[in-house]
Amino acid sequence: MAASAYDKLIFELSSPGRVAWSLPEADVPVSDARTLLPAQHVRKDAPRLPEVSELDVVRHYSRLSRMNYGVDTHFYPLGSCTMKYNPKINEDMARLAGFARLHPLASEPLSQGALQLMHELAAMLAEIAGMDAVSLQPAAGAQGELA
Repeated sequence: MAASAYDKLIFELSSPGRVAWSLPEADVPVSDARTLLPAQHVRKDAPRLPEVSELDVVRHYSRLSRMNYGVDTHFYPLGSCTMKYNPKINEDMARLAGFARLHPLASEPLSQGALQLMHELAAMLAEIAGMDAVSLQPAAGAQGELA
């Protein structure tokens, strides 16, 4: 396989003055952060960051992501303490307002949406399975850690 520019480290793609994005002019007063922070929290030297185009960044990290072994690209048949396949729709639903960051000890009035979802899910699963009821209690392993 022929080597390409994207087989390099991101710092090897760096070229002085190249930028990925330029922010618009601020519409609020601008302050120098170094004057707002205590001296012990201010860097002495500028951070060594690569100067790369947005295209280079996207291609570089996309290539790296294809090198990862994971459930999105490969079969991973191991036990409960490993990666599981979670459909992308599950992740989208978990980020919906009202569910995202819902604390396990939230009061009942603040938990009605989640309680309704769990009640309806349990009813559907029971009907599908031909049972009177089901439990949504995590079984064990990683499933329990995420509950």
